[in-house]
Amino acid sequence: MDIAALRDAHPDHWMKAAAIRALTLDAVAAANSGHSGMPMGMADVATVLFEKHLKFDPQNPDWPDRDRFILSAGHGSMLLYSLLHLTGYADMPIEEIRNFRQWGARTAGHPEYGHASGIETTTGPLGQGISNAVGFAIAEVSLRARFGPKLMDHYTYVIAGDGCLMEGVSQEAIGLAGRHQLSRLIVLWDNNNITIDGTVDLADRTDQVARFRASGWHVIEIDGHDPVAIDAALTEAKTTDQPTMIACKTHIALGHAAQDTSKGHGALTDAAQLAAAKQAYGWPYGPFEVPAEVKLAWETIGQRGAGTHAAWQARLEASPKRAEIARIFARDVPAKLSARIRALKKQISDEAPKVATRKSSEMVLEAVNPILPETIGGSADLSGSNNTRSGDMTVFDVDNPKGRYIHYGIREHGMAAAMNGMVLHGGIRPYGGTFMCFTDYARPSMRLAALMKIPTVFVMTHDSIGLGEDGPTHQPVEHLAISRATPNTWVFRPCDTIETAEAWELAFTSKATPSVLSLTRQNLPTLRRDHKTRNLTAQGAYVLADAEGKRQAILMATGSEVEIAMAARDLLQAEGIGTRVVSMPCWELFEEQDESYRRRVLPAGPVRVAVEAGIRFGWDRWLYGERGKRDKGGFVGMHDFGASAPAEVLYEKFGITAEAVVAKVKSLL
Repeated sequence: MDIAALRDAHPDHWMKAAAIRALTLDAVAAANSGHSGMPMGMADVATVLFEKHLKFDPQNPDWPDRDRFILSAGHGSMLLYSLLHLTGYADMPIEEIRNFRQWGARTAGHPEYGHASGIETTTGPLGQGISNAVGFAIAEVSLRARFGPKLMDHYTYVIAGDGCLMEGVSQEAIGLAGRHQLSRLIVLWDNNNITIDGTVDLADRTDQVARFRASGWHVIEIDGHDPVAIDAALTEAKTTDQPTMIACKTHIALGHAAQDTSKGHGALTDAAQLAAAKQAYGWPYGPFEVPAEVKLAWETIGQRGAGTHAAWQARLEASPKRAEIARIFARDVPAKLSARIRALKKQISDEAPKVATRKSSEMVLEAVNPILPETIGGSADLSGSNNTRSGDMTVFDVDNPKGRYIHYGIREHGMAAAMNGMVLHGGIRPYGGTFMCFTDYARPSMRLAALMKIPTVFVMTHDSIGLGEDGPTHQPVEHLAISRATPNTWVFRPCDTIETAEAWELAFTSKATPSVLSLTRQNLPTLRRDHKTRNLTAQGAYVLADAEGKRQAILMATGSEVEIAMAARDLLQAEGIGTRVVSMPCWELFEEQDESYRRRVLPAGPVRVAVEAGIRFGWDRWLYGERGKRDKGGFVGMHDFGASAPAEVLYEKFGITAEAVVAKVKSLL
């Protein structure tokens, strides 16, 4: 690799790219931690992208029609931090670069959404960024169709590495993108043939160019250190009606002694080698020092978008759609939403249907989707089972970009990641469904939604042994506990249509917390017959039926087991045992209630029995905490995996019955 020739051929470009490389080396050395090689290898690509193609404005970093830049290879975070600093983002001064990976710094080890402007999504778990990007691109297509290209017309650019492409979720993502011809999606592959363990061929022989082409992508192969070739490829990518992958042949840790080796992937901290690399770059400056002319050149690049943004702002101000765009990007819901929910609740209280809560969910969506044009629904090839498509929704497709329902195919993880991307893009409220057991497939993206504090909605039906004959492979027993263990996640398990409506209202009005809706396959009766305008599910738990006479027992239940608790209450009351039933549709919201409310719902004294067709994990908080006692608490539920049989047989065989609840109460009294 003739670095001198590169410097001589494109001196201005070279110095701008060298600034990224030098800042990366300095920051990683100061932290004695990080990943140097990728930023050093992809500095040329990033420089051309930001200088000649990316539409952005550091002074107004969140304007809706900006291009999105996603660093899927998030371990190379210093590439992004350097770019943000150099182009003039106010919250990325040189002090943040100096404090790379330190407590309280915006420059976390991997880019974290919300820490600094210009970080569009949290990346680091490989494959997530490129998969989020599909959602960003879908959001752009949808909003351009709705509001027109004068207000929505931008690209999503991704830098991804071999690790991103090896992760299985990437195939789900690129398959979906190719199918929908997301031509505003451009992926720049850092093709350096190096992973942590060694060269790529230690573990993989995939022809990535052929793979992308087979998935419906336009592919361009270039020298990733030639600024002319990089510019030409990006220009060509904008002329195709397919998503584009640009294979950028690069050298990891360019110019360093560790170049083209697995050591180049990680932290390059040897002082002598660092000095030698800077000398090769022609960079005779001290740590964190960028010469004024180079910094000015970068700041000029950052200022280029101000005029474009101002022109867009003027078009927005003149548009009758201005208020609606402001509303959806603020994640505000129409005022009519609560009225629609209340009206549906009143109707259900009067009619008292017996339906599965997956059907209840569909009834809610039928009522509210027409007034929430920002919703995009979907399913991982289970639309008829998840009941996620309302009658007003047409299918999103190449010839119907206004469609609001997506057939994701058998791609639970890709669906979840794409939905996160839609939320992050802004202007879209996505939800998508699968069987609850397959939260296992979607889990990494569900976790990142919680970490990023974004309100993605995961609709998980067939939520217990109640799904019946499909058996233990499809019957979730531990999945409620897994989701409940995740910080900043609302797990809703409604007992009837009314609680389902209330759960959806909370999910749609959330701005910073994802929701998991745990819904049944089997029919459930309407238990809330006394209409309340207030959203009781917002309290997390509440008294559904109180004891008659002296209160001796409290039955706590969720979802389909609330019906069982109510039947057990009838049996206990008939024997003179005063019994309260507490429905607990959302533990997390109950935990947020003040102490006095929780004490009223779960007072000290009575025995407590929890009923849920899942494992016990987590229930001890409510059985023995909150004024409970260990010798006065019991659990009726699952202790192992399920089995193949009709639902009613399974409940009987596994002992989740009203009679079993009664027996448990009596054993504790």
